Amino acid sequence: MSSINQVGTFSLGDRRVRRLGYGAMQLAGPGVFGPPKDRDAALAVLREAVARGVDHIDTSDFYGPHITNQLIREALHPYRDELTLVTKVGALRGTDGSWLPAFSREELTQAVHDNLRNLGLEQLAVVNLRCMFSVHHPEEGSLEAPLRVLADLQKQGLIRHIGLSNVTRTQVAEGRSICDIVCVQNQYNLAHRGDDALIDELARDGIAYVPFFPLGGFTPLQSSTLSEVAARLAATPMQVALAWLLRRSPNILLIPGTASIAHLRENLAAAELRLPDDTVRALDTVANIGSA
Repeated sequence: MSSINQVGTFSLGDRRVRRLGYGAMQLAGPGVFGPPKDRDAALAVLREAVARGVDHIDTSDFYGPHITNQLIREALHPYRDELTLVTKVGALRGTDGSWLPAFSREELTQAVHDNLRNLGLEQLAVVNLRCMFSVHHPEEGSLEAPLRVLADLQKQGLIRHIGLSNVTRTQVAEGRSICDIVCVQNQYNLAHRGDDALIDELARDGIAYVPFFPLGGFTPLQSSTLSEVAARLAATPMQVALAWLLRRSPNILLIPGTASIAHLRENLAAAELRLPDDTVRALDTVANIGSA
């Protein structure tokens, strides 16, 4: 059995979590919409993750919607004291599965209460505000109004900590001027390194950075280079990508998602993968391959 203790821990507010966690998004149906094809298999993945030491699970009530949170509650409630559940608000799902902004006071308040109810909690450990000025990538726009809503809910005791998702560096600075921000969740990987400066800035201030899509948006040449490195190390491309992220900065927390126990075990085994310096140098060039 792989041990994720080897990758160390980092702070999420006043919580301390292992740097290799789990993202529950893929437990919902196709397109993160509707129920899973195999509910028992989804429950088994969650239980396996916790059994293998995962103490940080990322979720949202707009996954499904409601599906992943209900699965988490069924599989893991009552929760272990060391388990930290991180959720997101700021979006709704249309009846056709579309992703819609939900930034009003009423929508954010309802979302927090939906997360509390479906997870079976009295307080949410961390709530990320998902920026929806653009669905697929960060786009500038003020987050003051929705963050004020979350700060009010925090004062009421419904939220312990606040984070940001799908945001620009400017929005992070704005958010930090409004309330304490304990994490930032953006797309970042070997091929997409636009947040390099932000990661280093957050690391200096003890704030977690949670990258999603560790293999997202690669060109064929970039994927080929990663696969070649993985073959040299007798590992999978995903394991190498995760190991590189863990090495990139100590404030990076990983939440690779899967609906398969076999893939879960492979992902967690990345904790044991050591990247030689020459391999890291080769991987560091991936962002520049085929990007002209």
